[in-house]
Amino acid sequence: MMMISYKQPLQYADFQDLADQIRFHGADGKIWFGEQRMLLMQVSAMANFRRELVNSLGIERAKGFFMRMGYQSGIKDAELARRLRPQCSELDIFLAGPQLHSLKGMVKVQPIRIDLDQESGHFHGELEWIDSFEVEICQTELGMMDEPVCWVLIGYACAYTSAFMGREIIFREVSCRGCGDDKCLILGKPAEEWEDAETFKQYFRSDPIIEELYDLQSQLNSLRTSLEKQQGQYYGIGQSAAYKNTCKMIDKAAKGKVSVLLLGETGVGKEVIARSVHLRSERANKPFVAINCAAIPPDLIEAELFGVEKGAYTGANQTRTGRFERANGGTIFLDEVIELTPRAQATLLRVLQEGELERVGDSHTRKVDVRVIAATNESLAYAVMTGRFRADLYYRLNVFPVSIPPLRERIEDLPLLVEHFLQKFHGEYSKRTLGLSDKALEMCMHYVWPGNIRELENVIERGVILTDSNESISQESLFTMFSCAENTQVGERLDRDGLLVQNQPAQVAGDDWVSHILDQAISLDHVEEQLMRRAMEMAGQNVSQAARLLGLTRPALAYRLKKSGIAADE
Repeated sequence: MMMISYKQPLQYADFQDLADQIRFHGADGKIWFGEQRMLLMQVSAMANFRRELVNSLGIERAKGFFMRMGYQSGIKDAELARRLRPQCSELDIFLAGPQLHSLKGMVKVQPIRIDLDQESGHFHGELEWIDSFEVEICQTELGMMDEPVCWVLIGYACAYTSAFMGREIIFREVSCRGCGDDKCLILGKPAEEWEDAETFKQYFRSDPIIEELYDLQSQLNSLRTSLEKQQGQYYGIGQSAAYKNTCKMIDKAAKGKVSVLLLGETGVGKEVIARSVHLRSERANKPFVAINCAAIPPDLIEAELFGVEKGAYTGANQTRTGRFERANGGTIFLDEVIELTPRAQATLLRVLQEGELERVGDSHTRKVDVRVIAATNESLAYAVMTGRFRADLYYRLNVFPVSIPPLRERIEDLPLLVEHFLQKFHGEYSKRTLGLSDKALEMCMHYVWPGNIRELENVIERGVILTDSNESISQESLFTMFSCAENTQVGERLDRDGLLVQNQPAQVAGDDWVSHILDQAISLDHVEEQLMRRAMEMAGQNVSQAARLLGLTRPALAYRLKKSGIAADE
């Protein structure tokens, strides 16, 4: 255990390492403190804000609001302190909190006594606050108060120390100039040592004024959960104008029986939309069957879709129903429909026209009632022109085409998607991070996302894996330098902070990445392997699509994948 007594004010030089973290980007309208985006705000504006809340909510509710605001700031700074001073003593790391309070202009902190021992969990702290901004606010806007007024500062101290010690520490203001005392003095110790700890902790819980709304929200969440158990939410996640237009289009088609053709790049969430159509239709209680046509070998696609009779061909050892029969009464989703063989296209056309099919090797006709939702990330019209796709089938599928915007065209939806994936992976990996740092989110908002939502999901999963609990996900955890370089398109580059800068000369960008590969002595085999892995990821492990991205034939890519030992769906 260590005991320190301070009788002299902390000097600015004591926390120069913290001051060095401040960066002003005036041209961008941003101030950064490490990876946290900061604001400069007049104390008078905060004073008016506090007066408004006190008048609207009352003192107790306003106090809880400001304490919770300070609490969130304290959690973030505790994480920062550990990162900036990893080799320092426990005391020096802890003092980063009081020093940050001073550096931010909130209050001058004078430690009087600090006893701490992280190993045993012991903590006792006595500190003096000099020139608290909250005292100044009360003196100018609210007048003398009956109780201590440094609400934000107390919330910060509780959160910072609790996060630092790994146990719940409560600070109380035992003397405050805002209520007529000579000094602002605070005392901190473990929660169980305070008799009124449970009463005090109520300030860090939800404001009672919105309990009814929370009850309603809980009911709504229960309804959403029941929908999620059906393997999808209505329309997925998004509030942007582009995504709402897509949803409006789907609304008009969902109730009927019309075939829907979903158009969009790989990874935009076509299957989520297809499930939404099914869930909003009168067939919601019937089967929904999804199949990726490109993932099935051409010689088996007919058997998979339409069924097969025993002995129809070598290896057909038993009669098997196809996907259409399994989806009878419901909906079938045909992803990458452009990959269907000519024979499968002809059979699909008959199903759409007549509502009947024959299993492979059978002469018996079977009636089926199935709604078809098809999807492709290529132009079917062009495939018709080149003779790759039947024109009559195209016209049948293209009755109601819907374009799904790529992520870069609905970037305002990214924070919602990030939160969704964070919740998903927090559960899967049994940890809870503090979410993306401000800098990491800034980088995500400027990235082009060639792999769309699927790529975002993979990036967030990587960030959760690499980040410890109760820490923010940094930009380095989301994007490695190599992945940023390989995902940056020609004519674009990354600035020194890793953000995308567009409209640069293509030749400069090309020279940069080629020089980087040569300077790093990266072998040609390694470059080829990374290109194939990236193409397969963007194509959702679809070898045919990955081959098109690389300008190769499917057999050529399949051979290279096998040679490199990269697993691929056949």
